[in-house]
Amino acid sequence: MVAITLPDGAVRQFDGPVSGLDVASAISKSLARAALAVRVDGQLKDVYLPIEQDAKLEIITRDTPDGLDLLRHDAAHVLAEAVKELFPETQVTIGPTIENGFFYDFSRAEPFTPDDLGRIEARMREIVKRDEPIRREVWARNDAVAFFKEIGEHYKAEIIAGIPAHEEVGLYRQGQFIDLCRGPHLPSTGRLGTAFKLMSLAGAYWRGDSRNEMLQRIYGTAWATQDELDAHLKRLEEAERRDHRRLGREMDLFHMQEEGPGAVFWHPKGWTLFQTMISYMREKQHRAGYQEVNTPEILDHSLWLKSGHAEKFGENMYLTQTPDERVYAIKPMNCPGHIQVFRQGIRSYRDLPFYLAEFGKVHRYEPSGALHGIMRVRAFTQDDAHIFCTEEQITAECVKASRLIYEIYRDFGFEQIDIKFSDRPEKRVGSDEVWDHAEAALRTALTELGVAWTLNPGEGAFYGPKLEFTLRDAIGRHWQCGTVQVDLNMPERLGATYVDADGSRKHPVMIHRAMFGSLERFCGILIEHHAGHFPLWLAPLQIVVATITNDADDYAHAVAAAARSAGLRVELDLRNEKISYKVREHSVTKVPVLLVVGRREAEERTVAVRRLGGSAQTVLGLDAALAELVEEARSPLGVTGAA
Repeated sequence: MVAITLPDGAVRQFDGPVSGLDVASAISKSLARAALAVRVDGQLKDVYLPIEQDAKLEIITRDTPDGLDLLRHDAAHVLAEAVKELFPETQVTIGPTIENGFFYDFSRAEPFTPDDLGRIEARMREIVKRDEPIRREVWARNDAVAFFKEIGEHYKAEIIAGIPAHEEVGLYRQGQFIDLCRGPHLPSTGRLGTAFKLMSLAGAYWRGDSRNEMLQRIYGTAWATQDELDAHLKRLEEAERRDHRRLGREMDLFHMQEEGPGAVFWHPKGWTLFQTMISYMREKQHRAGYQEVNTPEILDHSLWLKSGHAEKFGENMYLTQTPDERVYAIKPMNCPGHIQVFRQGIRSYRDLPFYLAEFGKVHRYEPSGALHGIMRVRAFTQDDAHIFCTEEQITAECVKASRLIYEIYRDFGFEQIDIKFSDRPEKRVGSDEVWDHAEAALRTALTELGVAWTLNPGEGAFYGPKLEFTLRDAIGRHWQCGTVQVDLNMPERLGATYVDADGSRKHPVMIHRAMFGSLERFCGILIEHHAGHFPLWLAPLQIVVATITNDADDYAHAVAAAARSAGLRVELDLRNEKISYKVREHSVTKVPVLLVVGRREAEERTVAVRRLGGSAQTVLGLDAALAELVEEARSPLGVTGAA
């Protein structure tokens, strides 16, 4: 007898070995039709494989996270089969699932084209329609290597040769196509359905190494239902409309160019936005007790060796050697500099907690293929802060920093904020005892915050565990931004001490805290979240005063001067163009407010107020209009014209 325990606690008895499909059939025919795979004692398995002993079993359907991942997994294999049928000379390599979809890398002399994607997708649908059974086979390693070499699949042969000797070599056959895979898979290609689409082409190095061959990557997306696919494609369209690179051009905020890869050329309006963010944060931190400092961008390489950064991030650091043969590094982080500030003079336990903050420019090498507008750059500004405290103060300070982060994100229009707790990575500094203490303090802080959180195992910094704050934007995308990190290691490595109550010297705990993270990246997130239509306090250009006729020019100058005196950011548009043309142009550049003036407005000392995205206008007296706009333009901290 085999006893199968279901998720609701019910137990079903079977006379002998039983498959997941048999169990599903015993429950209902509809469940058997919906079953894609099973989880047996916590492990995902093919639905048709025998279960020979008592087990806990969960049936996986397409409307579960596991089921959706399985659909995407099989979509990659169906993609590979379609490519091999259409382009037999192509070699297949690897094809994993990714967020929202899948990809497969191919080796082929001739580049794929967008037209090829259409043909491949059509063939994928044919394969689904064939409803080919998908079955697992276990091969002897040498036989599998020989087989793939014989059919010209040298990448697969290389992968199999590298599998540890104690592991099985599992192959999956669907139709005439056979591929290496751990599984599990759908019972047949027909179970994939048709809610998938091939999206794009890209290049990728074999095994991610630039010294290896450049492969061709085909990206796709797959969903459980057509409605979900349609919703995803609509989100992508909306994301394209909000793309910060396009809006950055239209709004004249910034540009990037080849001579400065990964570095931002800020234009006046973009720099105003950037400085508005800094002004807000500077005031917010000041009210929270932080002192702002500035530390050198270039420091002797020996400091980075002591801190541990050279060992962990050396390949991403920019180094230079001077004529006297000293080696310097452009700082990739601000923390060692802040420890040098803390070390000046004698610190007492009475001075703790001690808060230092900096808008520090840092440089880190990123591969060219990873650069993405102002979201992923090589030169960026961090709103770094470090809290030096005692071990007893860790939890309270982490709670305070976390609450501050929540306040800031909400001020910028983000309501949904998720927290991940990242614990010790494999490569780290410090003893397990130190890590135990730091992780326990963070867990206690999470309890005191009273918020939901998820574990991100092994993703802590090399010097300590951390909390990661993830924002959800207006179209449902997630962005990891702020962090709170407990560090019991670096202060000791760099000789930071304070005098305790008993007169002894102790090393402080250092809490690393960033709220925006990278200001450049956060700026890009803001642009896309608001689709360039910023709240008035944040808009780099708040008002344009536009004339209907030239005889209102003098009044327009007076209106603009009054607005500037009131602390508003304003420009004039006196061009000899139709007002409808001016309205359309300023709508494209996302100006929140147009004050339209003509002969009548000049005579009556009024303005016609037009809002971005609206077709109506309201005529108000100049003083009343400016008073209303000044109130609206106050930052969440109550400041007007912060930049």
